[in-house]
Amino acid sequence: MMVKSRYDLERIIDMDKWHKLQDSLSLVTKMAIITVDYKGVPVTKHSYCQSFCQGVRQDPFLAQYCQKCDARGGLEAVRLNKPYIYRCHFDILDIAIPIIIDNQYIGAIMAGQIKLRDEDAPLLERIVSRPSNAETNNKFRHLKEDYLALPVLSYEEVTTIADMLLHLCTYIVEEAIHKNATIDMYKKALSLEADPSLDAMNTSERTYRNIQAIQHELSSALIETKVRQSVAQTFHASNPALQPAFDYIYAHKNENFTLQSMAQQCHMSSSYFSRMFTKETGENFSVFTARLKIEWAKQLLETSDLAVNQISDELGFCDAGYFIKTFKKFENLTPAVYRTVYTNKTTE
Repeated sequence: MMVKSRYDLERIIDMDKWHKLQDSLSLVTKMAIITVDYKGVPVTKHSYCQSFCQGVRQDPFLAQYCQKCDARGGLEAVRLNKPYIYRCHFDILDIAIPIIIDNQYIGAIMAGQIKLRDEDAPLLERIVSRPSNAETNNKFRHLKEDYLALPVLSYEEVTTIADMLLHLCTYIVEEAIHKNATIDMYKKALSLEADPSLDAMNTSERTYRNIQAIQHELSSALIETKVRQSVAQTFHASNPALQPAFDYIYAHKNENFTLQSMAQQCHMSSSYFSRMFTKETGENFSVFTARLKIEWAKQLLETSDLAVNQISDELGFCDAGYFIKTFKKFENLTPAVYRTVYTNKTTE
């Protein structure tokens, strides 16, 4: 049973602006696009739904299979944590791109309604089977011209579009978190303004300090978001030359890797690697990798009964004391308290 998301997709996205963008994307990609919530219920209209699919979805019997395809495609994309390309019950190609915030699935972008050009394209799963019957076959004969008119793309074009839509989802997530963080920081700034202990500080100085605090926390929130999104899978660097380092880090979570050793993995000098790494991630190597390990530690605290010292060993910290100190630096509480707070939240 799916747990209800605490996020409302329609609050996160400006639906009017999003639908205009969705229409433009549909024209450029030749794909029909629709956005659904975590239940698979549409929150936008279809952008350029193909005539064949319009006819199919108007049929009550066939429409239920379309809805099953949408729902199962979205769930499979969440399970894989990446775009899922599949065939519908009419053997038409579709893509599900998950929208995930704070490890919560809040919905998906569904695209497709096309046919593949390649004869040698990989075998894609037909996600829903539909029993053949005379009525369905007759419906298909009436819509055959529309079926033959479906856009045809190569598998390479499909995967390129899927990657583009995934990056778009990532952008939406970052913007949503940025927006929420801005609101939280603004509220915090107002509370600071009302703090009687600051009465002696002049208004301009207080405002300046508040703005500095907001900017710092927003920057930290965005970097933490980037780390959190990449926890479950290998970080895909925009600079391919850095990818060997990220691949090594994710494959050796229990090691205490150094900047020098990762520079060697990428066949770079340490100074050049350091500059490129900071440009890629927004943080220097030691801070980013420490933050990443703390995200892994939070996952273990949430999903396992491992003792704090065992988690420290699992993630390559020199000792439990240093692990606790590092954890507290990023989370403002100890691992034990974090586990207690998380347990209480999930049982509320």
